[in-house]
Amino acid sequence: MLTCPTRRTFLKMTGGAAVLLGLGGALTVLPRKALLRPPGGQDEAAFISRCLRCDRCRSVCPTAVIGLAHLSDSILDARTPVMKFHLGYCNFCNKCVEVCPTQALKPFDSKTVKIGLATVQKDTCIAWDSRGCMVCLNACPYHAITLDGQGHPRVDSHKCNGCGLCEKVCPALVMRSYIGGNVRGIVVTPISRKGDDSV
Repeated sequence: MLTCPTRRTFLKMTGGAAVLLGLGGALTVLPRKALLRPPGGQDEAAFISRCLRCDRCRSVCPTAVIGLAHLSDSILDARTPVMKFHLGYCNFCNKCVEVCPTQALKPFDSKTVKIGLATVQKDTCIAWDSRGCMVCLNACPYHAITLDGQGHPRVDSHKCNGCGLCEKVCPALVMRSYIGGNVRGIVVTPISRKGDDSV
């Protein structure tokens, strides 16, 4: 004999099914956005399959540049390490690689590895509308930033390795505090998976 489920049981089953459908839809419909990983984690497929989310890389980072991805980045990426250059920069000390228990972060050559590529944000860069700002140019340890004839910063994609020091020191957030958030005039962006790292 079949018994009818109680109203409470029915609502729980319906709610659970809706959540599963919503999550399944989100996983299949929403593409994962490219994230900036610590050095040695640029092979995304290998990185995500090995990362335990143990937080050791973040806790050992001397410049506090390693943060955590959020659930809003994707369910798969939540709590994995990402570079947050508004908080710090990468000095390629290799400590994150040394403490990684699964080799999700692998040994790397700091002269050839690219975490990402610095990109000038023309709408917030101080030098693009008032000239005179050379903070990122003076800070870049790789001489990857130059000024064009109008005093606008340009990034040499061959010299930039995405250390993030330019983003960290950019004064746009302070000088343009009215825009809110953590906006900088230059930000490190992931390098296209198609190999297009031009500026």
